Amino acid sequence: MTVEKPKAWVGDQVYDADAGKEGIVSDVKRDGTYILRAVDSFALRWKAPSAEKLTVTEPRLERVKKEREA
Repeated sequence: MTVEKPKAWVGDQVYDADAGKEGIVSDVKRDGTYILRAVDSFALRWKAPSAEKLTVTEPRLERVKKEREA
């Protein structure tokens, strides 16, 4: 049985292997480009050409739950 890794989507915290850092998916364009922002900043942004090199480190729902509990 193979376990598929969850595909990154808007709001998920991910590790971008190409950039070598974590970010939060803020948008996904029609052409499949992912727009990421730094975890601790809304100003620092970068693009990932696809979800291929993105690994979900914390799904959106878990992030929101933790923020509400804090």
